[in-house]
Amino acid sequence: MIAVYPGSFDPVTNGHLDIIDRCSKKFDKVIVAVLNNSSKNSMFSVEERSELLEEVLKDYKNVEVDTFSGLLIDYVRENNIDVIVRGLRAVSDYEYEMQMALTNKSLYNDIETVFLISSTQYSFLSSSIVKEVAMFNGDISSLVPKIVKDAIKEKTKEGQK
Repeated sequence: MIAVYPGSFDPVTNGHLDIIDRCSKKFDKVIVAVLNNSSKNSMFSVEERSELLEEVLKDYKNVEVDTFSGLLIDYVRENNIDVIVRGLRAVSDYEYEMQMALTNKSLYNDIETVFLISSTQYSFLSSSIVKEVAMFNGDISSLVPKIVKDAIKEKTKEGQK
């Protein structure tokens, strides 16, 4: 069974990695699909996000990184994906994710969405929080892998020039 875990991953956090790790144990293949949304003001380009993900996921044999733009459901159809995986941190996430799951189901009846509850230690964590803490020179070492921390540090340095 093939699962896709879509997102912007700007940047990838330890919470994302926890979901990916858990998925890798449940599905034959997991595609981490990085959304290329040109209308969004991202810290990292889609290429940079993909490279960071590939580096932190290199030890997973059944996980691959890809990019997509447009509708997720079109990507799902084109790649013969069986399941969409979404992480839930709080009840507030559920409302939006449920709406998206039902929309995807109405567009493509063969797709299922599986929700994974965030591990307790990551239930507060989001890419936005990481970026905000980093912007004020806070310690993000427990929130992201070292390679991501270094990349963020470099980006925030560039922004200060």
